[in-house]
Amino acid sequence: MINVDDYAIIKEGKAEILTPKEDKVFYNPIQQFNRDLSVMAINAYVQLRNENKEEQNSKRRKVDLRAPKINILEALSATGLRAIRYGHEIAQVNKIVANDLLAEAVKSIDRNIEYNKLNHVLHSNQGDAIKYMNSSGEKFHVIDLDPYGTATPFLDSAIQAIEEDGMLLVTCTDAGVLAGAGYPEKCFALYGGNNFGSAFINSEANHEAGIRLILQMIASTAAKYKKSIEPMLSLSIDFYFRLFIKVRTRPIEVKQLSSRTMITYGCNGCGHKVLQPLGRVKGNKFQYPKLETVSSECRYCSSYYTVAGPMFLPPLHNHEFIDRILKINSASDKNVYGTTERIKGMLTLAKNELDAPFYFNLSSLASIFKSNPIPIQEFARAIGNAGYKLSLTHAKKNSVKTDAPWETVLAIQRAWLIDSNKKYLEENKDKPDLTDKQKDKVNHLQEDIAYNGNLGDHSTGRKLLEYFASAGSTTSSDEINFKDDNDQSEQLHKLRKVKMVRYQENPTKNWGPKARPSSK
Repeated sequence: MINVDDYAIIKEGKAEILTPKEDKVFYNPIQQFNRDLSVMAINAYVQLRNENKEEQNSKRRKVDLRAPKINILEALSATGLRAIRYGHEIAQVNKIVANDLLAEAVKSIDRNIEYNKLNHVLHSNQGDAIKYMNSSGEKFHVIDLDPYGTATPFLDSAIQAIEEDGMLLVTCTDAGVLAGAGYPEKCFALYGGNNFGSAFINSEANHEAGIRLILQMIASTAAKYKKSIEPMLSLSIDFYFRLFIKVRTRPIEVKQLSSRTMITYGCNGCGHKVLQPLGRVKGNKFQYPKLETVSSECRYCSSYYTVAGPMFLPPLHNHEFIDRILKINSASDKNVYGTTERIKGMLTLAKNELDAPFYFNLSSLASIFKSNPIPIQEFARAIGNAGYKLSLTHAKKNSVKTDAPWETVLAIQRAWLIDSNKKYLEENKDKPDLTDKQKDKVNHLQEDIAYNGNLGDHSTGRKLLEYFASAGSTTSSDEINFKDDNDQSEQLHKLRKVKMVRYQENPTKNWGPKARPSSK
């Protein structure tokens, strides 16, 4: 019998777990978002899987439309909270295995299985997760990897242990390695590539680079077993990354791995990026890659390039999957699922993201020219009126994605500077009481309306203005239209009118990643 008085009771979702009051195996409330989302994502996977099964049976004129139940493995279970929530909240579960290496953790899991009356569906296992997945002989429809740090060591065995068309749930909490600039050697050792480093205009996109590095590592691992991956949802959240990935045996798609892999050249001055696929597909033929035109110096600002990757090139999200999660989320009980508003906010942004790799920050773009940032609505008008698309990103505030060429992006920021200069000139050119500094600026603007005295002679911004003043640029500031709305600006306006919660409020002090639990 369990003496409940000896434990603290933690309620989350439909689960109640008993934890030792000395808290040897920790509970982290900030991870409720992760667990709420995971429950909904697995339910979405089950629903879509069942619908696909019914469609296949219908086409084959089969009568048996029974939806098969799924098996779930939580490979690194700790308290067992996540597995217990899966037992209570996932429909059509046949079996859940909650594995952990530590005896203390497995005792906690067993205690909570009994307390939650889930013995019929949830089973514990004490052992090394890698050895268990390699040796148990069992296959799972869903494998959840939520380690302390990187998930890399577990992926080879997880891919071998997953059912055909199964779903991997992968967490990596080593954001400092994947998205930071201090550990390039560790990032390469763990993920086989690097992000953009520390240059501020490039480092802004390191969180997306981190996602693409994880996906590339998983795709390369799966390819060894003639399997391909499809990212269903790929998120950068707080201090970690969370990815939902379908895995299937597709030899043809494995052959496309090289063409779906890229390195990216990122200019450390202006942020220009050049994507270099590592393979080509022409019809049914697979060919060697051709070098994209890029020199050692940026054509716009003469700064050097950082080489990032190899990384995953295809889209990061599946819209049908996101729509199903959003549908489940909207119908969920907010008293049970405490993070529904944040799920709605982040997934709505993720769904509306352009597939074009990498976002950039509008304030960082403006700082290159030492000018005022363009309000995001005006920037959307300019992009749309130039014939291109734009979206927000779930990963960073005040950042956008666009399929516009980088020269167009730079030209828009330059045009904003020119508009500001025109207003200054109009307001001050006839004033009699200008200071010497103001007179000097007026004189310079009358000679060159793109003048900015805040820029040093050898600064990136100065070099960009010189590029646009030369014959090298084909984009005129007169072509940039900030005033007229278009489908891109209207779509952005509608999206921003919806009050979306993307960031969780700190529930406690020092709420970030906890220390690894001790076996003592």
